[in-house]
This record gives sequence, C-alpha cells and structure tokens, in this order.
Amino acid sequence: MNVLQILPELNAGGVERTAVETVEALTRAGHAAHVLSAGGRLVPEVEALGGVHHSADIGSKNIISVPWRIAGVRRLIAEHKINIVHARSRAPAWPAMFAARAERVPFVTTYHGIYNAKSALKRGYNAVMAKGDIVIANSNFTSAHIIREHGTDPDKIVVIPRGVDMTVFDPAQIDPQQAKARRAAWGVPDGAKLILLPGRLTGWKGQRVAIDALAKLDSNSHLVLLGDAQGRDGYVAELKAKVERLGLSGRVHLPGHDADVATAYFAADIIICPSTDPEAFGRTAAEAQAMGRPVVASDHGGAVEVVDHGITGWRFQPGDAGALADAIANVDQLSGVFAARERVSERFSKAALQTAVLNVYDGLVKPSAI
Repeated sequence: MNVLQILPELNAGGVERTAVETVEALTRAGHAAHVLSAGGRLVPEVEALGGVHHSADIGSKNIISVPWRIAGVRRLIAEHKINIVHARSRAPAWPAMFAARAERVPFVTTYHGIYNAKSALKRGYNAVMAKGDIVIANSNFTSAHIIREHGTDPDKIVVIPRGVDMTVFDPAQIDPQQAKARRAAWGVPDGAKLILLPGRLTGWKGQRVAIDALAKLDSNSHLVLLGDAQGRDGYVAELKAKVERLGLSGRVHLPGHDADVATAYFAADIIICPSTDPEAFGRTAAEAQAMGRPVVASDHGGAVEVVDHGITGWRFQPGDAGALADAIANVDQLSGVFAARERVSERFSKAALQTAVLNVYDGLVKPSAI
C-alpha cells in the first residue's frame, strides 16, 4: 500500500505530529509512506522512519496556482502508484481532492480543528475537510461539529483521537536533574510553583487569561508560556506589555519552542490549557496526564473528553481568569492524577491511533493493490 499524506508544512503542531506517527505506522507495517509539504523541522524524522518527503508549496492560498498544484499531486500519484491520498489541512486539501478524484484513488481527510466560518464563503472553503471518502475526526466533539456544520453522513466519519506516545511521555524515563536544569534555564527559582502553558503563541490558546490568573495567585507562582510565536511578534509584544502592566515581571517566562516537551511537563507542577476557543481534541492535556501532572483546562471542546473533572484535572469556564486561578490553587484536591496515565494509555495512545488509521486505509484499498 502506498499512502500520500498532504499538509502545509512539517513543523511543530498536532497535525504534523500525527502525520509523522502515521508514517511510522505505515513503514513498520511494510507500506510506503509519502508526505507532501513545504518542509520543516520534522522532515528528518519522517525520513529516518523510512518515509519519503516531497517538497512543494502545496499549502499556498493563491487560487491561481491551484491547477499547477493539482497537476503536481497527480504526477506524484502516478509516479509512486499512490493508493490513498490523505489531506490534513484545508488549503492543500483542495488540490489533493481534485487530484485524487482525477486519478480515481480514495481520498481521506482528517478534520483536525474546529474551523470558524462567519460566512457562506468560508464555510464552503472549510467544507473540503468533510469531503473525504472517509473523514477522520479527532474527537466526538469534532465529529458532532462536522455533522452539524456540513451535514456529513455519520457513516463516513471515523473518530480517532490523537495519540500520546506512552514511551516518550513516561515520567520514569525523565532525568530529574534535566528537569531541574530546565526550570533554571527558564528562570524559575527553586521551590516556586511552576505553571506551564504549552502551545504556540496565539490569542486563542489563552495566554492572556493565564497571565490574568497569575496576577491573582501568590508571588511564589511562576508561569511559563512554552511555544513558538511563528512570526506573531505583535502578540508577543502585547503579552510582555501586559506582564509589565500587572507587575508580573520575573514571574512570566517565554522561552520559545522546546522539542523535549516531556521533560518540560515533568519540570512543571501544573499544566494549564486555557484555550478561549474549543480545542478539537486537547493533546496537551492528554500528554500532561500521561506524565502524571495535574491539568487545568477550559471546559469546552475535546478537553471535556480528555480531562476527568475533579479526578485527573479541573475544567473551568473558558476565559474566566478567576476560575482558572482557583482551579490552580486547588490542584492538591484532585484524587486521580497518578491514575490518569492508565486512562490515557487505554483511550488516547499513539499505538491506538496508528492501528485505527491503518484500519481505515485497509478498508479503502483493494487487496490486489496492497
């Protein structure tokens, strides 16, 4: 079986990580794994796993270039005898869909996010992610959104939660001294309560709410906003100005991207996921629980399925800084933090995701084509 995954780029993010995990599953099972993107820091990992990366600006939003992008995908399908085209993002999904239809190969989409649509035009643009022969939803919340937003036949939707690599996100594998060094590198004093918000620096991830919550906590609490700004320099400047205005200088840290997220989780006392828009799944919350860390997450979206309220973590009213601060202050009352790892392993593991994705592919490809 030859599978071509298509996404804009291969940098940090849940979409990219799931694509890499699918490459791993395919090559381990003896199949050919191809990825088409503009490249990024995860390309060497794809290639180390035995995947083949093809570089092109497939995620361009320039409508004039669509015919050339369709032609490029068709060439890849023909040259590499691709059996399945799997699109993971809207802009590249349009040329991918037309190419797959023209070459008469199955077309799969993964609906990774809850795409906002304030107009019929935007809704039409988003709809490509619901046009797969099979549409993979990363949570029950996402599945319900697809049906409500696009009227998709529920029988075409398969729910496959994003996967946590239980061998990577394992507290037994972390060197406590490395975690201690990480805290020091971030500028967090010994003995301080470290509150970690992992995620790219963008408004809907809730960094503003987190800073407001920190202002309500004692001076021993420190907040680390761990993530890549991805060019949003204006937003970073806004956050720094807010920190200064609230008198929180020295207690809020912005170290940028970190490839070793597992050690970052281990170094923290609390992980927060205060997104102001619903997360389609909530991978950060799942990973943090696998690491045995208490989680505080906004009470909407996929986090409702991932965080067992009052047991493995707290859920709070989205955007309510006071409620977030209260939840952080009361994490010691949670009863099931250390049992959360077993729950994540059963429901949200990488192994479960990989098996489920291969089952989708197997169901679409005729045995003679494998």
